[in-house]
Amino acid sequence: MFENLRQSLNDLMSRATKPEERRDALARMKDSLVQARLGVEDLRAGVVKARAQAEAERRELETVRRRKALAEGIHDQETVDLAAKYEGHHAERLEVLERKVEVQERELGLAERELDEMNAEFKRHAIGAVPPASTAGVTRDPLADDTGESAREAIDALGRERARADRDEEAERRLEALKRRMGKSP
Repeated sequence: MFENLRQSLNDLMSRATKPEERRDALARMKDSLVQARLGVEDLRAGVVKARAQAEAERRELETVRRRKALAEGIHDQETVDLAAKYEGHHAERLEVLERKVEVQERELGLAERELDEMNAEFKRHAIGAVPPASTAGVTRDPLADDTGESAREAIDALGRERARADRDEEAERRLEALKRRMGKSP
């Protein structure tokens, strides 16, 4: 996921470049790190969603098994057969969802480790970057931009913006569904 950024960082630092070019490249890389962090957040959200799906499927399986047992208790063979069919369906789906959660958790762990490595590498290279002439000798946060806004603040703002857009989209979807149910929209 992050190989292009890592390769760019290594290329930049391995060749002799002007300090201004290095600063520009580091600024672009910082933006890429922000995007990578958002990608990791998306992976986290995917894991949460997959866990919720697996839990819902687990509850459905328990319900089907309970209904099957009740049907067996009253000797209703038709309901027992139907419940057995759905029990198999839900059990298979649960197995797939549990594997999905496991794979997504492993992918998230891998992405988090890569991101941590890239952050550490970026910071090492950023510390070695020459500051602009007007601030020579002044120690500066390597993840802060010219306005003083840190990368973490930018990530938080983007995350809030994304969450707000998701909430608005969900509200709009629910409103449309309600209108359809009430017969006010095609």
